[in-house]
Amino acid sequence: MDGIIVVDKPSGMTSHDVVSRVRRCLNMKRVGHAGTLDPLATGVLIILVGNATKLFDTFVGFDKAYLATMQLGRKTRSADIQGETLEERPFAGIDQKDIEAVFGRFTGDIEQVPPMVSAVKYKGERLYKIARKGVTVEREPRKVRIDKLKVLDFSSPFVKFCLDCSKGTYVRQIADDVGDVLGCGACITEIRRTKVGPFAIDAAVKLEDLNESHLKRWPAA
Repeated sequence: MDGIIVVDKPSGMTSHDVVSRVRRCLNMKRVGHAGTLDPLATGVLIILVGNATKLFDTFVGFDKAYLATMQLGRKTRSADIQGETLEERPFAGIDQKDIEAVFGRFTGDIEQVPPMVSAVKYKGERLYKIARKGVTVEREPRKVRIDKLKVLDFSSPFVKFCLDCSKGTYVRQIADDVGDVLGCGACITEIRRTKVGPFAIDAAVKLEDLNESHLKRWPAA
């Protein structure tokens, strides 16, 4: 069996957990994923099976789309609601126009510092492993591209937004950076990846429904 499976990852599972589930379901060892989703996040996760694992770089390179919600007034160590709260600030005077104006500053080609909870390596060790020790290290900014960053709903302190972006973009860092510019701090409460390249969420299968019939051939596999 060679090909891909487009999975709708549930919240609370790591991407590796999903890979393990697929291995058991298909009774195959050669299974991987392309593009990590945090345990908090849900949505499109591309699973590579058999010879399709050779196409990792192709799938990781696809643009992504997300729906997310951030909470104003709270800055956390991991930039999401599950992390340790570092600071709480007032946000009552901030309206949707303020948020949209700041979003405009993060549209286009920007430089983004990877969050400490990312899988980026620092001196050979994953940042998230360093973060678990309570240590913070300097990270080099990376160039990413934001094609769309739009407010969908604002019910203070929660901001629901959509994001179309290049590979390597961290949604949680967008929220953290926007919160810093607004002056109130912000963190992510929900992330849902809705698209990876040509693969949209409506084509994804839930883990509980997964079987061999969901394996899709990929032309280059």
